[in-house]
Amino acid sequence: MIIGYARVSSTGQNLTAQIDKLTASGAEKIYQEKQSGLDKDRPELAKALEFAREGDVLVITKLDRLARSAAHLHQIVEMLDKKGVGFRVLDDASLDTTTRTGKLVFGILASIAEFETALRKERQMEGIAKAKLEGKTGGRPKTVDEDRIKAMKEEGLSVPQIVKETGISRAAVYRALAE
Repeated sequence: MIIGYARVSSTGQNLTAQIDKLTASGAEKIYQEKQSGLDKDRPELAKALEFAREGDVLVITKLDRLARSAAHLHQIVEMLDKKGVGFRVLDDASLDTTTRTGKLVFGILASIAEFETALRKERQMEGIAKAKLEGKTGGRPKTVDEDRIKAMKEEGLSVPQIVKETGISRAAVYRALAE
């Protein structure tokens, strides 16, 4: 069975062109939704993926209608492959996992996506290491002057008095005193 999936990002957009293409390609069942591709929960996509059985083919009109990123696309296609479900993009004939060439192209694209992810992670780690060398640790800057709080406690002020004078929370005072 050919299963179609159509999606537009907002309610102002129209699904008609996608549905027409999917129907013309032989889609017998079409799942459709008006939802951002960045949303993690896309119920109709989940239903389409759940419905697909061995021997079926999931068809979309354009690649960006399905996945949020190359990694997300790879995850979806890998899951389909494990179920024995093919995958085809109508506007890009080279992306068709029901053919040997399509599987090869998809494998190459998946490898490139994995390589890009590794490069991005490597650059991120280099940036973190550089920041650490410069004494920047990341995270939110401290707003509590721990030395001042400790000095106030040594002067004999109670925790409630320190809270009142500094305007910080009781928990923050206790944390500063514990360090």
